[in-house]
Amino acid sequence: GTMTSYLQDAVGDAAGQIEVAVEDGLATVTLTRPDKHNAISFAMWEAFARVMPALGADDDVDVVLLRGIPGGPFSAGADIAEFRDLRSDVESAERYGEAVTSGERAIIACAKPTIAAVEGFAIGGGTQIAAACDLRVCGESSRFAVTPSRLGIVYALPSTARLVETVGAAWARWILLTGDQIDAGTALRIGLVHEVVADDEVVARSEQIATTLASRARVSLVGAKALIARAAGGRLVEDDDVRAVYHASLASNEYAEGVAAFLDKRPADFRTARRT
Repeated sequence: GTMTSYLQDAVGDAAGQIEVAVEDGLATVTLTRPDKHNAISFAMWEAFARVMPALGADDDVDVVLLRGIPGGPFSAGADIAEFRDLRSDVESAERYGEAVTSGERAIIACAKPTIAAVEGFAIGGGTQIAAACDLRVCGESSRFAVTPSRLGIVYALPSTARLVETVGAAWARWILLTGDQIDAGTALRIGLVHEVVADDEVVARSEQIATTLASRARVSLVGAKALIARAAGGRLVEDDDVRAVYHASLASNEYAEGVAAFLDKRPADFRTARRT
């Protein structure tokens, strides 16, 4: 996979900290700060806000996979070393918080399906990024935590809402009030991750899931993400925006191909249908 010019522009100041490659429909976003345990910098949060919409708009991208360095960690969380300079007063702290929220929101709002391949630990902002993705796979030795209570920070409402939507209010309370790490078994039990696999199988399994998603009808996946977000937010009225999602499906070549393939008793080829 190569990092095209539009992606290099999107990565911007986070060059060397995030790499983005697109190959055969799969966009892989890799956090690349091994010396800092993949701590997330202000520049990286800003880069997410540019990279994710760019990948969402790229017709060659079917699925986006977020991962850490090979073998882990996924991420140790925010780069606290930056806080003295970049969060030194209320005003700068608010600006920093806005960058975090924008980066997180861009992952959540990405039209394409997203998968977090969590090798090793995902602490603080690491769990935040993983939770912002649609699907999460982790290794048996993975650990998760959201740690604002260790820093005197209040987790932002959109981030809190995403956590509550993912694990429910009771476990959001446990995670945010204790700030303690939870292991892979607990993460699976409370719904923070969808699958736990052997540590050395995390990326392969995540790519396998990505292949499955890429074989599905994109119009269905994009529609499902949009409607799930609405339902999770309690917006249950079928308004004009929702009807537009339905119409996009019914008017699509993918719908025609899906029905034809079913009746012909053959696998649907949605990727070809999208291009015609």
